[in-house]
Amino acid sequence: MQIDGQCHCGAVTYRADVDPERVSVCHCTDCQALTGSPYRVTVICDAAQVQLSGLAPKIYGKTGDNGRTRFQHFCGDCGSPLFTSGEDGGPDDWGIRWGSIRQRSQLTPRRQIWCRSAAPWIDNLRGLPGREMD
Repeated sequence: MQIDGQCHCGAVTYRADVDPERVSVCHCTDCQALTGSPYRVTVICDAAQVQLSGLAPKIYGKTGDNGRTRFQHFCGDCGSPLFTSGEDGGPDDWGIRWGSIRQRSQLTPRRQIWCRSAAPWIDNLRGLPGREMD
């Protein structure tokens, strides 16, 4: 599937070819801290599938609980998270952050990881009152 996306301010833009079956939810504590949210949704792909345009993203590296270093790619102007990558490369090494993808409504998560860190209430949202807009 051909996708395109950008950061919140539009300074960093990209196009990519992704497999819609490679969408995952991560509940790890790093993703929780980096998003300020209970989880993060990512489309896993190869770096060669992503073509950057606009400004280059800033990159921050952190060693996770599994001992591997992951690099967070984000807009240096607005701070939007855009990609993640690892130090070893490979076909499953890059991840595109779901919120930056224009076609995100067509990309449904197919798996969850780091479930031991999931917020205990994450499966109980259906019963909460909701508004279409606020």
